[in-house]
Amino acid sequence: MATGRAGSSIGSMDSVLDLLHQTMSSPWVYLALFTIAVVDGFFPVVPSETAVITAGVFAATGQPDLPAVIAVAAAGALVGDHVSYAVGRHGGGRLLARLPGDGRRRAAYEWARRGIATRGGLILTVARYIPGGRTAVTMTMGAARFPRRRFLVFDALAAGSWGVYSALVGYLGGLAFEQDPIRGLLLGLGLALTVTLVVEVTRWLVGRRRAAAAAPAREPAGLRR
Repeated sequence: MATGRAGSSIGSMDSVLDLLHQTMSSPWVYLALFTIAVVDGFFPVVPSETAVITAGVFAATGQPDLPAVIAVAAAGALVGDHVSYAVGRHGGGRLLARLPGDGRRRAAYEWARRGIATRGGLILTVARYIPGGRTAVTMTMGAARFPRRRFLVFDALAAGSWGVYSALVGYLGGLAFEQDPIRGLLLGLGLALTVTLVVEVTRWLVGRRRAAAAAPAREPAGLRR
């Protein structure tokens, strides 16, 4: 009985790998990656990192082509970010007004608004590596009327670096486990998750330190000694 179940599991895994190989070797994979990256720019439920990392893993075997994966992922991210920017520019004010005052999305948009005011280009680049954060930043930039040409320049750098990073993370995982793509994929996703956590923790620590530094300035004068 146990042997039969093990054989069934191995057969299912082989079927999944065969399907992935067929998908990744198809020329349509580039259109799929582009579309996923575009949609993820303004609808962050779509896992664009996972798709690009997966393509990078299989690129280690020769298909798909790694430079093409990087190019279409970056182009899709650039287009998706501009859709989000346009949404913010034409309706972001009404959208922000509807967000709950103490919700997580409101906090993300407030963080983006404060950062844009002081270092728009840098925060746009960093936010590209934070799922959900990128949409908050690009939409807020549109709502704040951040100059379109500057947005294009900074976003091109952000999208390009993100495409290189995501594809290479998968590619390195694929090289490490060339005979076991599933483990390569898990390694790539683990590396990407680690980078995201480091960015989030760093942002949280910096924000906490600044809040603590600003607290004495907000303290009523009558309470100071």
